[in-house]
Amino acid sequence: MRHVVSRGDRWTSGTVEAGETQAEALVREAAEEVGLRVVPGAKVWESETHDKGFRLHWWTAEADAGDMVMDPGEVSAVRWVTAEEFAGLHPVFEEDLVFFDRVLPQL
Repeated sequence: MRHVVSRGDRWTSGTVEAGETQAEALVREAAEEVGLRVVPGAKVWESETHDKGFRLHWWTAEADAGDMVMDPGEVSAVRWVTAEEFAGLHPVFEEDLVFFDRVLPQL
């Protein structure tokens, strides 16, 4: 399962800040957005959105046990989803759907 957050305009996850590695961003964003401590695993996929506005990086991670606690200053909603549930969320990046449909089943 993957945690997704709504930032008001679409379901997605965080961003990499200047001077930060992708793994560092993963740890920081999980803590900021949903209060989870995570340990990065491996990068498993990367794509660019169709409008070239964003580069999406997909990583595996291990999360400590515990409940997600949404930070309303960071996100407007949060939930754990399966691939099938993610397909029903709107709006999302089309490339996120490609990940769940074609990449995730191969992992």
